[in-house]
Amino acid sequence: MPSKNDNLRKRKLITDSHEKKPIKKIHNKHGPKTSQNAGLFFSFMCLVVTVTILIIFFGIYTDSLHPIIDTIATQLGYSEKQYGAIFDAGSTGSRVLAFEFHKAYLDGRLVLDNELFKELKPGLSSLTPEKGAIQIKQLLDEAKQFIPEQYWPNTPIALKATAGLRMLGASKSEAILQAVRDIFTESGFMTNDHSVEIMDGTDEGIFSWFTVNYLSNRLTSRNTAAALDLGGGSTQVTYELNEIQPSYKDFIHPVPVFNSEVNVFTNSYLGLGLMALRHAVISYQKADNQTSFENECVNPIVKNKSWIYQNNEYSVSGKENKKASPDNPEVDFETCVESVKRQVMPLLKPKPIRIQEHIINAFSYYYDRAIETGMVDPFLGGEVTVADFTKKARESCATANTDQPFMCLDLVYISVLLQDGFGLKPQTNIRLFKKIRGHEVSWALGCFFQNYITLQQKMKRASN
Repeated sequence: MPSKNDNLRKRKLITDSHEKKPIKKIHNKHGPKTSQNAGLFFSFMCLVVTVTILIIFFGIYTDSLHPIIDTIATQLGYSEKQYGAIFDAGSTGSRVLAFEFHKAYLDGRLVLDNELFKELKPGLSSLTPEKGAIQIKQLLDEAKQFIPEQYWPNTPIALKATAGLRMLGASKSEAILQAVRDIFTESGFMTNDHSVEIMDGTDEGIFSWFTVNYLSNRLTSRNTAAALDLGGGSTQVTYELNEIQPSYKDFIHPVPVFNSEVNVFTNSYLGLGLMALRHAVISYQKADNQTSFENECVNPIVKNKSWIYQNNEYSVSGKENKKASPDNPEVDFETCVESVKRQVMPLLKPKPIRIQEHIINAFSYYYDRAIETGMVDPFLGGEVTVADFTKKARESCATANTDQPFMCLDLVYISVLLQDGFGLKPQTNIRLFKKIRGHEVSWALGCFFQNYITLQQKMKRASN
């Protein structure tokens, strides 16, 4: 049995050993951020598990969960980027829209974060192949500034031409497109055999519909929005339509929407773009080589106004209106309406049906003419009725305005198209926005998604 002195010596040795080797304070070499991330990661995993349970067992799924989870995933370094760029070769100008997405953590869907929008005029149909290639090269350089170089090999790009090149003729349009293909081949971006081509009008309508509903978070909604796009050479109407009548079967198309399909009616009415219709009205029953016109839809105060359409320069004057006072020259509104109807109605086949059952979004020239006449805020957009367009058309036709010589004709056309062409009632609301949630309303976004989905499908087949 140890003596009292032995126990004292043991305690002394223990005390001495602690004095010689003091306890060191352990520091986390990553600092407090690691512990914070650990807590964040734990909360994140709890949230993911909870959401998964709700989806599997209760069928609960909401887009409001995505931003929360994606924000946490980004902070933890789980964010994956995807870029893309679409070149819109329109009839009045060329545009590039470049997109930056991240892949949603829950289901991998692409979520749009940022975009680039640049435009140059005129359209490719007004340029030689050499000058057209220079224009597209300028827009391509803008896209390269927006997209980090390390992403270029995995970034799909495409140029789609619309009504302007469709109406130019096969040989001329192909020469322009080939010049663009040569530029794209050397770009460093991902391209394929269909990256540069004239886009079918059906695709243009579907892409616009997809963009509007994607940006409005309505793709998975029971009530998707209708999309009305008024370009320079054609106009597109696209909306969900499930009850297919035999006469409309060729205009109904299934559109992939994430993990499902939606049947939409879509048609592109070539010749019913704003500029094409304006030309048709002004040149009605005139000789093909005639370049000077008088027209009843232009105010008599307008004399020899120069207007360029498809590389041809025209001189346009207003036609005398005997019903108006010489002191207050104005357009004969009813005569102008009949002139427009004469051009519109034969081309509007088939007429859309049941479009009024949807929320209606209109853009492009619908929006442009509305902001130019003060109908909506130029930055915020807004909502108007069909009757508002008709009222503004009457006001414009009754006003002598040499600064906007074609505004009367343009607004009469929009009014006729909506009411007589599409069958919308005067009180029908029309939403007019250039941007939704800060992003451009353009068919280009829908076009990118189709390209991306096609690319993913090819990669999946190749891996199998």
